[in-house]
This record gives sequence, structure tokens and C-alpha cells, in this order.
Amino acid sequence: MPIQVLMPALSPTMTEGKLAKWLKKEGDTVESGDVLAEIETDKATMEVEAVEEGVLGRILVSEGTEGVAVNAPIALLLEEGEDESALDQAAVEAGRVAAEAPKGEAAAPEPAKSEPMPAAQPAQPPAQPPVQPHAKPAAAEAPQRAAGERIFASPLARRLAAEAGLDLAAIAGTGPHGRIVKRDIETAKAEAAARPAAPEAPAPAAAAPAAAEPAKAAIPEPTSPFREVPNTTMRKVIAQRLSASKREIPHYYLTIHCCLDAVMELRQELNARSPEGEGAYKLSVNDFVVRAVALALRRYPEANSSWTDDAIRLFETVDVAVAVDSPGGLITPVVRNADHKGLAAISNEVKALAAKAREGRLAPEDYQGGGFTVSNLGMFGISEFAAIINPPQSCLMSVGAAEQRPVVRDGALAVATMMSCTLSADHRSVDGARGAEFLAIFKGLIEEPLTMLL
Repeated sequence: MPIQVLMPALSPTMTEGKLAKWLKKEGDTVESGDVLAEIETDKATMEVEAVEEGVLGRILVSEGTEGVAVNAPIALLLEEGEDESALDQAAVEAGRVAAEAPKGEAAAPEPAKSEPMPAAQPAQPPAQPPVQPHAKPAAAEAPQRAAGERIFASPLARRLAAEAGLDLAAIAGTGPHGRIVKRDIETAKAEAAARPAAPEAPAPAAAAPAAAEPAKAAIPEPTSPFREVPNTTMRKVIAQRLSASKREIPHYYLTIHCCLDAVMELRQELNARSPEGEGAYKLSVNDFVVRAVALALRRYPEANSSWTDDAIRLFETVDVAVAVDSPGGLITPVVRNADHKGLAAISNEVKALAAKAREGRLAPEDYQGGGFTVSNLGMFGISEFAAIINPPQSCLMSVGAAEQRPVVRDGALAVATMMSCTLSADHRSVDGARGAEFLAIFKGLIEEPLTMLL
């Protein structure tokens, strides 16, 4: 029996991925450890290695296919002595496994039989509009889905529905286990075109003019030329996570202004002492910030935390995530045990992680976890900003540019190198006073950098 090559789970949060590229073609001999394909996850593009050996008999998922569920078969390997006649039956079995792959996700349980999902589903949430122009009438087989329930549809069906302005939630799927496929979209389009407009419910006389103009609610098509850039898996996950963070986490913001004169002087002196070759370093202001944050978290662990409904989790290690801009979007590789690392070690590690992020080579252990995030836009000349918390963390520090500003010292006007830092905090786990205490500790460390060497 041919061996099924399955879509791997390359991170704990991964439920589906995009098959970016095949590095082997049908008929190629495959050894254990050979790289078969590149998979685009929510964080990076990663290589998939073969676990078994054989001949790549059939590719089941073509390059560029999005939304491939974890554990769905993507290819078939012929074992020694097998010929291509065994592939057809194996492909049928692989199709059955692919249809059942979404069972591991947080969706409603599927029936044991392989027929399409029945039309009767849990009651539709009251917040959903009762009538939509493209929705099927109640007498038809339009599904009713519970709030948050996942809709299973092929990538082609999703694209066609978006182009036609159809709501997938109102379409009954006829594919395996209720999956919405191309023919369902075509049927919905035909029914929408043939169906007369639904009569408006009687309304008070004063509201009648507004009811007669439903088209005003639609978003107008842009009149200027435009082009569309398809969203990558990474970009979609960033949108989902940050939308949920802003919607669900009660953010508050605290800004503190730090004098960097001593840091700039020490940085220049240390960089001048950097050795050549192995062990060389070039410190940045951000390296001092990461070091100061790590030491402040060790002294004030309440900010190194995460909220859950049952308890506040206080992390026992100081792992600082650093926001990096990559071609696919923002990603936050983690400096582990940052409170036990010196400035040179932090500097070189951050540079190495940033390079891997921009090249799409981050491994899961490079970006998973982290109890606190540092986001620095100072290199772009941004003086001050407030970023969105990186869940499930409680805090994120936004770092602005180091710039000369007028200050008052001993009653006289002077010029100093200043930096504004804004703490975004989750009010559920870190109260305002606690956030202020953490910032006070950070300010003391960054303004007296020699104390970071103790």
C-alpha cells in the first residue's frame, strides 16, 4: 500500500497551511531526510522532510494550494516493489482522509457517515441579519451555523464567493462532510439571479424613505485603478490575532521619557573595544533596551505574565520577543533567558534572528513563547507610538527614536538625548500602578547603564 505523506503541523497554532513549492517531482526517488516541499505557515516558509523512503508516485496537492488542513494527505510514496497500479485506490483513500482532516479543529463534531452535513444546524445567532440578498430562503437548504463555527470550503469556492459577493455562511455545501465546492457557488449565483427581491417589512412612515434605499449600505467599488495583492497565510493570521487582541484585551498605555546620554557614551566606548573576527559585536540602542527590559522583568515579574480566566500566569524565565519586519509581515523571534545574557550576546542573537526572519528561515522554537515584546520604530524616525499587545502576553513596550530634545535641569534649559517608551498593558493582569512601577525600574536601568553590568 502506498505511503501517505501528510501535511505536518509545523507549530502548535497551525491548523492549515499553503503548499508553496514542491522540491521533488513524480517519479523521483525519495530517501529519508530528503526535502520534499516548502510549506508556508502562519509564521514562515519551512521545509518538509521525508520520513519514509520510496518513489514519489503521485502529488495530491499542487503548488500554491492554500488552506490545506493539517494531517491531510499531500502526496503518495510507492514502497519498494509497488507499481503505479496501487496509486488509484490509495488516492481514493487519501481523499477520504483529507475530508476528515478538519476534525482536529475547534469546529462542531462531524457525523460518522461520509454523506454531506445535514442542513439543520444549531440556531443562527440573533446578531446576524435575518434576510440577505443572496441568502437562500428558509424552505431551501441554507445552513444555519452557530457563532464562531468554521465554514469548510475549497479555496476556489472561497474566491468565487468573494467575487460574486456571496456569504459562505448562507450556502449549503454538497462536498464531503458539507464542504462548499465550486458547484455550490454556481448554484447560489443562479438562484440569486432568478429570485425576486424580498419584500420589505412594513415600516413607520418616517422611516420609509431610508428603507427604499438599501443600496446605500453597500461599500462602493473604487473608481480609481487598483491592484490586489493576495494575502499570505502569515498576513491572515496577523490580522486575526491582532484584531482579537484589540477587541478582547483591555489595553491601556503608559509613556515614559528616558535620557540616553549615558547609554550613547557607553555604547560608543564599547563598540570601539569590539574585537575583530570571532567575538566581534556592534551594539545598538535597542540592545540596551532589551537588556534593560530583561533585568526589569527579573526585578518586577508581575509584568512578565499572561492572563487566563482561572489564574494569572507568571513566567519563571525571562524570554523577550523582539518585533522584526519581514517580507511576509511582522514576526517576533524570542531571545531566551535574556536576563542572563550580556549586551554582546543579545546584540548578536537579535541580529541572527532578524536575518532568519527576513529570509523566512525561522524554526518554531525561534518564535514560540516569550513573556514580553519589544517593538522599536526609532530607526524610522518615529518619536512615540502605542502598539497592540502580542497575545497571550500582558505587556509590550513601544520604543521611539533617540533624539536630542530640550530639557530642564536644575532650573536651566539644556539639550539631552531623549527616548520615549510606551508600555501597552493588559489591565486584567497588570494594573496601572504595576505598569508604572515596571517603567520606573526600566528608566532607572536605561539611564544608568553601568547598573546593567552588575
